[in-house]
Amino acid sequence: MILSRNADVKSLVVKSIEGKQMNGDLLVKPLIKGDEMTLLEIHYTPGVGAPLHVHEHESLAYVVKGKVKMTVGKETYILGPGDVCRHPQGVPHGVEGIDESIVVEIKSPAPEISTFLGM
Repeated sequence: MILSRNADVKSLVVKSIEGKQMNGDLLVKPLIKGDEMTLLEIHYTPGVGAPLHVHEHESLAYVVKGKVKMTVGKETYILGPGDVCRHPQGVPHGVEGIDESIVVEIKSPAPEISTFLGM
């Protein structure tokens, strides 16, 4: 796929990530997948997010709107619009919405979305 239009991509309701239960429903739009990376748009509501978990891929998370709390290893960060955080491969991390938020994540190498999202 070369082009993806946001309006054409359906949101997926995610209840677990990497086998770990979410503390609420998370909306994820898998916008596009390439050979080496994938791009997701994730919608967080206050108090909802992913518990600490570990991936076999690296992620870069860019906050488009709102405010989120990101934990990476033993560090916790509060991020707002324009802030970026890296989740290294193999390092425990988690994200929780503080406000209604939109976060765009790039993941590499591209994980199999259905396995990663517990579908």
